Amino acid sequence: MHRTFLLAAYIWLTFSGTLHFLVDVVSQYVRHKRVPGPETTLYYGLNTSFALGQVVFGLLCLWLARQAPALIDQGAVTAISFAAAAGWTAITFAFMRYWEPKMNIAVFVVLLTCATLIR
Repeated sequence: MHRTFLLAAYIWLTFSGTLHFLVDVVSQYVRHKRVPGPETTLYYGLNTSFALGQVVFGLLCLWLARQAPALIDQGAVTAISFAAAAGWTAITFAFMRYWEPKMNIAVFVVLLTCATLIR
């Protein structure tokens, strides 16, 4: 059950990061919703790095779970995951006004906490 919650957490992180990138970057760029300028560059840069950071971290953890299942069960991986979640939470509260990224990280933290408590 522990590994199921871990896999669910990393799959959720990868999925929500991909959707965040598609909705907040690609969709707005294709529809020309923002006027070119420094604010637009910062908006796209923040959302791109935020979303793709989640995707890369989620895929790395999923790859690790597949290649070295015993390693994913160690506390260090969970501690790094909680540290990454704390960083993403800080970014959402400091720089993002909308609630969707906050909710996505909250779901990730809940799944990660459940995996930790079940261990």
